[in-house]
Amino acid sequence: MGEVSFSYQQFGIEIGHLESTSFSGILQSYSNSKIAILTDENTHKHCLDFLITGFQGLNSAEIIVVPALEESKDLDICVYILETLSEAGFGRKDLLINLGGGMITDLGGFVASIYKRGMPFIQIPTSLLAMVDASIGSKTGINFMGLKNQLGTFSSARNTYIDKKWLQTLPTCQWNNGFAEILKNALIADEKFWTTLMEISNLKEQLNDSVIQKAIDIKCEIVRQDPKELGLRKILNFGHTIGHALESYYFNSKMPLSHGHAVAIGILVESEISLIKLGLPKFEFEQIKKVILKNYSLQIPDDYLAIWQLMQHDKKNDLGKVKMSLLSRIGSCAFDQIVDLEEFKMAFEKSVELIR
Repeated sequence: MGEVSFSYQQFGIEIGHLESTSFSGILQSYSNSKIAILTDENTHKHCLDFLITGFQGLNSAEIIVVPALEESKDLDICVYILETLSEAGFGRKDLLINLGGGMITDLGGFVASIYKRGMPFIQIPTSLLAMVDASIGSKTGINFMGLKNQLGTFSSARNTYIDKKWLQTLPTCQWNNGFAEILKNALIADEKFWTTLMEISNLKEQLNDSVIQKAIDIKCEIVRQDPKELGLRKILNFGHTIGHALESYYFNSKMPLSHGHAVAIGILVESEISLIKLGLPKFEFEQIKKVILKNYSLQIPDDYLAIWQLMQHDKKNDLGKVKMSLLSRIGSCAFDQIVDLEEFKMAFEKSVELIR
């Protein structure tokens, strides 16, 4: 990508070759501090050597490796990381570097935010999903009692470095995983961007720097206006009320559902609900359906009541009411829309028919 192409200063986000960013300078400022690098088994194998050999001061870093599974986002793994930091004598002014996908950036951010009431951390996302969503926006989280992101904090990374070279290590399914969040950002905020995304037929070839940057820019602008999710930021959860419930449903099954694929289904079902409740134009719904079915091989259960029960745990709910963010049209999203069981059932069953 050459020199740094984009910097969102308020969030400490830089996009470009890691060597061309402020990363080396930040490391130099921690030259008298302890540094830990949190990875999973995959990023430990494919990405860690580049950091260790390429940047002065990291050859003596404490390396913490966790299983490359969504199940690692739990309290037991948190305790393991906290114990490792404590036993190695880390203080609140030392540094944690999170090198990995969304699971690592969520988990590492959460651990850093609670260790000694907060230690500085850097995000180096290595998956498309983490680059356009999980590593930005100052949310951290882990799963609890089989439910998605039930524990978490608002905590900002010291810096976030987005280098597209890491994507070369990803299988195709991980490109689709991140693409769901890019689609969502377009649907809630930018009709023109959506039109661009509709034309993409090969993610690895056509998901260029400008597409990734645009997706990040949309999220950052929404977070800038509403950092603590009191109103507008809730639109970033379009597709996620149902998506998170589906992730929880399949969590301990033989066929766990990735976050992006769950969100893709959530987008489809919540677009159907938008058609019913907010008058999303039928031709726009057909566009959404076509893009989702073209890019995703989807699985969905028949048991709408089980999904409805899991939706009761969604963080946007209030006074026992299920609330969603829904589309009035592509590029325009309304939050805090109350959805009842019959509306959900109707949309869910129609989506089951489409997917089957």
